[in-house]
Amino acid sequence: MVNIHQYWVYIMSNKSRTVLYICITNDLYRRYLEHKQEIIKGFTQKYKCHDLLYYEEFADVDEAIAREKHLKGWLRVKKDELIATVNPDKKDLAEALGW
Repeated sequence: MVNIHQYWVYIMSNKSRTVLYICITNDLYRRYLEHKQEIIKGFTQKYKCHDLLYYEEFADVDEAIAREKHLKGWLRVKKDELIATVNPDKKDLAEALGW
């Protein structure tokens, strides 16, 4: 039996786009809502990172973790360039996803 899992590396930001938060999850929708509703105390609650700017999907958790670590090591300008490849206007992608 083959287990098929989904994992996402995602980038959240605040309204003024001055802060970026990169993380991994196995449920992008649930995690987005947790950020939006400020359910979990910490960085994203403090800086009001409510908007989903970017995400990548993975079938393998180890690949997702490696990608997350890789992106976290980038300079801000490179992260902004990555976001711009799929979201040049830096809009909250939740609406496009029907959330």
